[in-house]
Amino acid sequence: MCTTCGCGHEEAHVYGHPHEHAHGHSHEHSHEHSHDHGHAAADLRRVAVEEDLLAKNDAIAIANRRHFAAHRVLAVNLVSSPGSGKTTLLVKTIEALRGRCPVAVIEGDQQTSLDADRIRATGAPAVQVNTGKGCHLDASMIDRAFHQVPAPEGGVLMIENVGNLVCPAAFDLGEAERVVVLSVTEGDDKPLKYPDIFRGSSLVLFNKCDLLPYVDFDVARALGHARLANPAIRALEVSAKTGQGMDAWLGWIAERLPARSLASAAHSLASAT
Repeated sequence: MCTTCGCGHEEAHVYGHPHEHAHGHSHEHSHEHSHDHGHAAADLRRVAVEEDLLAKNDAIAIANRRHFAAHRVLAVNLVSSPGSGKTTLLVKTIEALRGRCPVAVIEGDQQTSLDADRIRATGAPAVQVNTGKGCHLDASMIDRAFHQVPAPEGGVLMIENVGNLVCPAAFDLGEAERVVVLSVTEGDDKPLKYPDIFRGSSLVLFNKCDLLPYVDFDVARALGHARLANPAIRALEVSAKTGQGMDAWLGWIAERLPARSLASAAHSLASAT
């Protein structure tokens, strides 16, 4: 959990420009004394802090969910390890949705605005959240960011989380759907190693499937591992490079779009696929 891995909420910046900090101080300690003192109390305090942190996050997530519903927004939390190709997949998704469904993006990274710049180049509005040392987005960051991006009324808010399969599993952002992007260049045992992220997700996208002939990755085995954690999880094989599976991915989005008073975007997307 994040309170034990070094994350600091105070370092997160929406549209921020993180600064580098030197940490040259030594951490050498003598350990020749007894460690019987205070460890139980320290552990209890840490558990209490973790529980309080998650309780506050969950309360904000509930408010986010209500806010999204009020704007008729489908919020999708995209999670993955670094290098899964989810930004490229997101760019291709936005391009396919252009003219059919409004899209806005919240981009999470520890540093830089590189991915948000790529998203803005498609014409979609994007807010960059730099988390500093933080290894995930949380509900308060999403709350602040959503107020700085035009609400995609009746459309989709894509939240690209920080590349990490551990900590994002513990933090509800208020999203309607959590989607794991798992590249076939990774191991097909990832769902066994990181079950919590799959347990809390409704869909896994096996990405870069154009590379399957060249890598040792078994899609069926990976899906079987994912379903040990979450028997209901769905799966799609996709490739942002070749377009494989994109129709099915767009159809999955269309099925979940909120009802609209204007012409149905879901019908438009379904017709396009």
